Amino acid sequence: MAIRLRLDKPWQPLTAEAATRLPGQLGVYQVADAKGTIIYIGQAGARSPFGLRSELQREASARGPGHQFRVEVNQQYRTRWFELLMVHKADHGSLPVDNAKNPPPALGRLSPA
Repeated sequence: MAIRLRLDKPWQPLTAEAATRLPGQLGVYQVADAKGTIIYIGQAGARSPFGLRSELQREASARGPGHQFRVEVNQQYRTRWFELLMVHKADHGSLPVDNAKNPPPALGRLSPA
């Protein structure tokens, strides 16, 4: 069984309507610009009132049109968030631009195949 490190689900337009249809569950998400360049990797954790729905509604409101997103429901959201950040850094040499503004502490290194 192959282990999937990268989040490879299809992109969806980042709109308030799309965010409203999301589950109120814990998980991780990626936000990209119109070209598909990942600009932020986030998490919907225990402090998110309605999980992924709340976080993506906030993202849609703050970023406006022209962005896209994808999500993964995951109860181990914090570990998965770190993993996605490490994979992005291994693939691109740096964190996504909006994560680089406030990087998480003690991010390890990962060498995905």
